[in-house]
Amino acid sequence: MDLSQLETFLAVAEERSFSRAAVRMHRTQPAISQVIRKLEEETGEVLFDRSARDGALTAAGEMLRGYALRMLALRREADSALRELRSLERGQLVLAANEYTCLYLLPILEGFRRRYPGVDVSVQRSLASRIPEGLGLRDFEIGMVSFRPDPERFRSIAVYSDMLILVVYPEHRLAGAERVSIAGLGEESFVAHNVASPLRRQVIEAFERHRRPLNIHVELPTIEAIKRYVAMGGGIALLPRLTVQRELETGELLAVEVDELHLRRVLRLVHRRDANLSHAALAFLRVVRELARSEGAPYAYQVERS
Repeated sequence: MDLSQLETFLAVAEERSFSRAAVRMHRTQPAISQVIRKLEEETGEVLFDRSARDGALTAAGEMLRGYALRMLALRREADSALRELRSLERGQLVLAANEYTCLYLLPILEGFRRRYPGVDVSVQRSLASRIPEGLGLRDFEIGMVSFRPDPERFRSIAVYSDMLILVVYPEHRLAGAERVSIAGLGEESFVAHNVASPLRRQVIEAFERHRRPLNIHVELPTIEAIKRYVAMGGGIALLPRLTVQRELETGELLAVEVDELHLRRVLRLVHRRDANLSHAALAFLRVVRELARSEGAPYAYQVERS
């Protein structure tokens, strides 16, 4: 049985007449009778007492009536939910980012939630290297990474340009310097993240080229821990500017330019090329594009070619 059959069945039951049901549904009486006859064949039950003048339901008809009402109500509920989803009155958006790239998302999410308060947002924490796999498994719709995954499978949008900077605590000997060379860092004690990354490899190679040791004496599991340890005077660190903006503004940490280190990181939003993005995800990308237009660099919205 289908929903149109159930609508016809309920019309006959409510009108207590095949002819009145036909008028109500703008159909002929033979057509209504045919629908009911087919429904009775499919259920294997007589649904109306033909001997009664008022078109009374049989016991089977009464039972089916209850289910039919519930099914049609569920369809109305589904239609309403889909309309709300299209209008972004409700919905859910699932993203993925690591500790670093999540910081870019914060102002975007604030603007998105202000505009679409009915849409719930969940940001899953993930290693950047695992985000393409998670996209492929449909664990989330959009991922945030600092590299470009396979362009044949994923669409990438460059949205932010960041730089690696040296940060020191205010009492450090370099605190008053605007710039320093790698040669001047050979005796310093560095604090680093304990997860290997291409960026860390680039830093190590830069020190090797200048024949200076990169003395990593402390490794910590989060960027927040690194910042706090440096602020305590435990060492110095090379971190993306995005992660230390607040500390630089408050003076808790100070930035020093390293002449030979000009490592730029491009943050990207990525999703599957074959994905039919939800209304919420499309609206999120619109907010990203609008922010880039209004703020300018370092924000951007550049779809990268395959």
